[in-house]
Amino acid sequence: MALFSKNSTPPANRQAERRAAQEQVFLREVDDALREDSTLALFKRYGGPAGMAIVLVLAGVGGWLAWTNHVATLTGQRGEQMAIALDQVEAGRYDAARTSLAQIAATGGAGFRAASQLVTGGIALDQHKSADAAKAFGAVAADGSAPQVYRDLATVREVAAQFDTMQPQQVVDRLKPLAVPGNPWFGSAGEMLGVAYMKMGKNDQAASLFAAIAKDKSVPDSLRGRIRQLAVHLGVDMGEDPAAQAAGQ
Repeated sequence: MALFSKNSTPPANRQAERRAAQEQVFLREVDDALREDSTLALFKRYGGPAGMAIVLVLAGVGGWLAWTNHVATLTGQRGEQMAIALDQVEAGRYDAARTSLAQIAATGGAGFRAASQLVTGGIALDQHKSADAAKAFGAVAADGSAPQVYRDLATVREVAAQFDTMQPQQVVDRLKPLAVPGNPWFGSAGEMLGVAYMKMGKNDQAASLFAAIAKDKSVPDSLRGRIRQLAVHLGVDMGEDPAAQAAGQ
């Protein structure tokens, strides 16, 4: 999936460029302030100790800005590399994409590493390699340095990739913490958790969970519709189907 057109600069990069330009202007001003005349003026105006403190503060701020500019530059580069990798995935150039993603994982920070592994797992799923996909997702889920939102997504995708070969209790153990109202993965995790409950003969727990998901408007409509059917199948009175009601108007 192409994030930006080939001939345009991504908004994040434009912001980074503007920030870098502003920081360079400030650094030049700091450098000028540290020259002999300006330094002497500071000492004359504020006294020796105070003037030295101001000079040190200015130098410290300048160093901090230089470091943040360096980090922003690296982040922009990783973002461009990720965009290229996603373009390769969209074009079906999976070998090239895997090479790009491996480089990002090896040189990027925890966030970029997790994102590249998630995309690598997605490639494996596209190629019907469920075991490879589960391995990639599992690596992210187990990475304590990765952002929690990535770890949670990886957990859901890992379970989905090997759902048919997992014991129901394993599914419950992995997904129950995520299948709660307010969690971004309530619908996706809850659907698999409910099915696991059904396999364990716990239809009451499955029905209660399905009913809650079907009523949660933060869950995508397509998923809510599918969950609603499961709830009705288990005997839950969900009232009139909103979609059918709208069609009859």
